[in-house]
Amino acid sequence: MYMKIDFNSDEALYIQLRNQIIYGIATSQFQEGDNLPSVRELAEYIGINMHTVNKAYSILKQEGYIKLDRRKGAVIAIDIDKMQAINDLREELRVILAKAICRDINCQDVFKVVEEIFCEFERG
Repeated sequence: MYMKIDFNSDEALYIQLRNQIIYGIATSQFQEGDNLPSVRELAEYIGINMHTVNKAYSILKQEGYIKLDRRKGAVIAIDIDKMQAINDLREELRVILAKAICRDINCQDVFKVVEEIFCEFERG
């Protein structure tokens, strides 16, 4: 596992660590069900305080990227149902956007319509 942490950055170390793990998930370096190193192991590997790693893991848990298990430690656990819903949405939108393009509707028009619809649901 490769983690790129910049000790000279103004960005907090726990945020950098969080972002690196999210990048790892996005690039399939980490898969659903993979165990991350223990807090102690990762802290030693990177050369940072264990509390910093613990804070990054806590944020990742809150954001729905990992689950913390007493026996297994930090485990990649993304909501599969949401991922499937997004894939389904993508396929449905592909057809709708193709129709819009055929009718000379541009990206800005589409964003405006989507925003209007979201506002309707928020009010409702």
